[in-house]
Amino acid sequence: MPDPLASKQADHAPTDPKEAVRKVREAHDALRREIGKIIVGQDEVIEQMMMAIFCRGHALLVGVPGLAKTLLISTISRTLSLGFSRIQFTPDLMPSDITGTEVIEEDKTTGARELRFVKGPVFANVILADEINRTPPKTQAALLEAMQEHHVTIGGVQHPLPKPFFVLATQNPIEQEGTYPLPEAQLDRFMFQILIKYPALEEEVEIVRRSATKAGVQIDAVLNHTQIETVQDLVNQAPVSDHVIRYALRIVRATRIRDEMDAGVARPKMVSEYVSWGAGPRASEYLVLAAKAKAILEGATHVTPDHIRAIAKPVLRHRILTNFKAEADQVTTEDIVDGLLAEVPLEGSSPTERKQMDAVMR
Repeated sequence: MPDPLASKQADHAPTDPKEAVRKVREAHDALRREIGKIIVGQDEVIEQMMMAIFCRGHALLVGVPGLAKTLLISTISRTLSLGFSRIQFTPDLMPSDITGTEVIEEDKTTGARELRFVKGPVFANVILADEINRTPPKTQAALLEAMQEHHVTIGGVQHPLPKPFFVLATQNPIEQEGTYPLPEAQLDRFMFQILIKYPALEEEVEIVRRSATKAGVQIDAVLNHTQIETVQDLVNQAPVSDHVIRYALRIVRATRIRDEMDAGVARPKMVSEYVSWGAGPRASEYLVLAAKAKAILEGATHVTPDHIRAIAKPVLRHRILTNFKAEADQVTTEDIVDGLLAEVPLEGSSPTERKQMDAVMR
C-alpha cells in the first residue's frame, strides 16, 4: 500500500498546511479501513484513541469484559507499525515486573561480575495496561512515572523509553472488590477516558459472522514512526483562534466551584449542586489539543467550538469529582458535562469573566 502521508520534513513543519491536513485525512481513512478488517463498529472509540496517539497522550479505556479492548489496541499498533506489549495487572505484580531489573552477569573468561539491565515489557511503543486498577499503588506509580517522564530509573541510571510511547490502560467498571482505584492526580495523567459500550445488533451479528475467520485477515501498516511524528508535529503546531481557547477555558473553569478567583464565573446549577472538585489546568490544555487533532482528522484547517464540544466528554469525565448528592440522585459526570455544554455560552457571560479572560490571553 502506498504511503498516504508524505515524508517528514527536516524542520517538522509542513510547507502547505492544507496539503498536509489532506494527507492526514487520507491516512486516517486508510487506518480506519485497516482496523475495520478486524474490529466491527466502535468508530467513536477508535477515533478517540487515534486522537490520543496523535496528541502524544495516554488513554484510559473503561468497558466490561469481552468488548475486544485488547484486540482493538493490538490492531491499532499493527496499522501504525508500532511495537506492542500487554501487561496483565494483578495484585502481586511488582514495579520491576513492568520496568525491568538488574541481574548479575559473570564473565566466564575472567570471572568478573557486573550488573546488566534486563528491560521489562514497558519498553515498547504501545503498552496495554490491562485492568490497571487491580495492582497496588506502588506498581501503578511505576507505570505512571514512565508515562510522564518517558524513561525508567533503575539503580540510579535512566533508561529512555522508545519513541513514540503510549499507554492505553483498561478498567472493568463492574467488579470493584479487591481493586486499587487510581487517585485523581493519577487519573489526570490520562488525556482521555474512553467508554467502550456494547455493539449494536447488526454489529454483533457481524462480529459473530467474522469470529471463525478473524485469524486469517491480513492487516497492512499505514504509517511508520516518522510519519506518526509528522502528524504529531502538525497537531501540535496547528493554530487555534482566541475565541476557541476562551470557550474551552470557560467550560473548564465553570467546573471549579471551590476557586475563589472565579467567583464571577457563571456556572450551571448542576455544577453547583453535584460537583465536589472541578477540572484542573491540564484539562484546558488537553481540551484545546484534542480539538486540534479532531479538526485535522476531519480534514479541517481550523478549529471551531464544535470541535471542543465533540471531545469534551472524554477529556472531562474523569476530571470532575462528584459529591454524595450526585450519587444519591444518580447524576454522573456525563450528565454534568452535558449541562456544561448546554449552558456555558460561546461568549463571556459577565464583566468579571471577560476581564479575567482578557488578562489570560494577553
